[in-house]
Amino acid sequence: MGRAPPPAVAGSKYITPEGVRRLRTELDLLWRDERPRVTQAVAAAAAQGDRSENAEYTYGKRRLREIDRRVRFLRRRLDGMVVVDQPPADSSRVFFGAWVLLEAKDGAHSRYRIVGPDEFDMAPGYISMDSPLGRALLRKRIDEEVVVETPGGARAYLIVSIEY
Repeated sequence: MGRAPPPAVAGSKYITPEGVRRLRTELDLLWRDERPRVTQAVAAAAAQGDRSENAEYTYGKRRLREIDRRVRFLRRRLDGMVVVDQPPADSSRVFFGAWVLLEAKDGAHSRYRIVGPDEFDMAPGYISMDSPLGRALLRKRIDEEVVVETPGGARAYLIVSIEY
């Protein structure tokens, strides 16, 4: 039994142009701005002498490991991404990038955009295509009913409109 945790299952490899710009900006900020600044702070803390009781040195080294881990993740993730910048040939179905208007049984409307797992936190209404609702919506048409299992029980929605 190894000490390393099992590798996380990577989500879908699709991303919008806005999402890839955001990830590249984060990578650039970490690599060109934050990492050199933290490296300089660690070097200054190391020059103060005893490293075993030097909090700035200890926390700086920890932050460098966090930055390096995130940089490795972003580089690997960006290498395999597929940027989807065109609507699908069949725009009458729900695919990646679609804005979907749903109506619940009680008449409440909600609008969602189907995006990749790396960008669903970008804006309200963005849901991952890997989420239960996202998976249930994919390839459906207008006026089709979608049933999603939630912790509170099954919820049914009617697809009112699809936009790209």
